[in-house]
Amino acid sequence: MSEQSTTPAPVTENRPSRVGNAGTSGSAGGTSTAHPLQTKYGTTTIADGVVAKIAGIAAADVAGVYALGGGAARAFSAIRERIPGGTTNHSQGISVEVGEQEAAVDVDLVAEYGVSVVDLAEGVRRNIITSVERMTGLRVIEVNISVNDVHLPQDEPAPEPAPQPRVA
Repeated sequence: MSEQSTTPAPVTENRPSRVGNAGTSGSAGGTSTAHPLQTKYGTTTIADGVVAKIAGIAAADVAGVYALGGGAARAFSAIRERIPGGTTNHSQGISVEVGEQEAAVDVDLVAEYGVSVVDLAEGVRRNIITSVERMTGLRVIEVNISVNDVHLPQDEPAPEPAPQPRVA
């Protein structure tokens, strides 16, 4: 056998999915691997949006992550949050592929200036894997992180002045 590489295999266009259905059937001797989402009483299916929301919250909890998503997504989210009754999109900047037992996660984020991008990516990856696996029972096979921008302190918009009370 040749030496194993530490770099991930490139994603090819003809491969339909990154996540497989390992252990569901067809293994040697006809045995299958037990999995918490597949029991003798039934199967639990977890929607992509659920995994994306868990991953988004886990990524945002890591110190050094300024925001999730690209510029357009962040701008749209800021507008939506200002609308009365608007909600925060916790899965912004997150895309997932969910199989029967595995999940793959892609994250787009903006890092705070001064934070080690390598350490930040490792912390985000670790937090997503821990959260998704603990909450869903799915095995996370990969977490790809794209750092789109670095947030500088001077990029903050000036705070709006407080309205002055009017005295009649």
